[in-house]
Amino acid sequence: MITLEVKKGDITLEKTDAIVNAANNSLLGGGGVDGAIHRAAGPELLEACKKLNGCPTGEAKLTEGFRLAAKYVIHTVGPVWKGGAQQESEKLKSAYKNSLKLADDKGCKSIAFPNISTGVYGFPKEKAVLIVKEIIAEMLPELKHLTQINFVCFDEENYHYYLNTFNQV
Repeated sequence: MITLEVKKGDITLEKTDAIVNAANNSLLGGGGVDGAIHRAAGPELLEACKKLNGCPTGEAKLTEGFRLAAKYVIHTVGPVWKGGAQQESEKLKSAYKNSLKLADDKGCKSIAFPNISTGVYGFPKEKAVLIVKEIIAEMLPELKHLTQINFVCFDEENYHYYLNTFNQV
């Protein structure tokens, strides 16, 4: 059985096997969650990311967690919201799905997600959480190792959307 938990806080402090980084295509750091994870993990993370040669939107790549409490960082690139007509929802689903699959394939028992694409990338928060709920429900039967999925919300608005959505699971 998989436990889902919604938290308000800082994903860099999560003591899970893996945390997910809402990265940009270069994987070389940026603002928001990406910048916070790079700062907390230390310069070794940047060096590891340089070797990955970037990441297409919707895909996911893995590095060690270095100075983080988490053993691994799964870097995924969510879509920039452009009104919804450029497959943004499908790309967001892929980002979550590929992150879950990568963690499970690596044998992780626990993973923590930020709110991918809902910050500067502008994806509507209420729409994003419904996509997350859909992909979690779809992926649950396929997951062999994961037993804990945390959603770590940085802002109050996402936190309330996640609480309201996942209280119904």
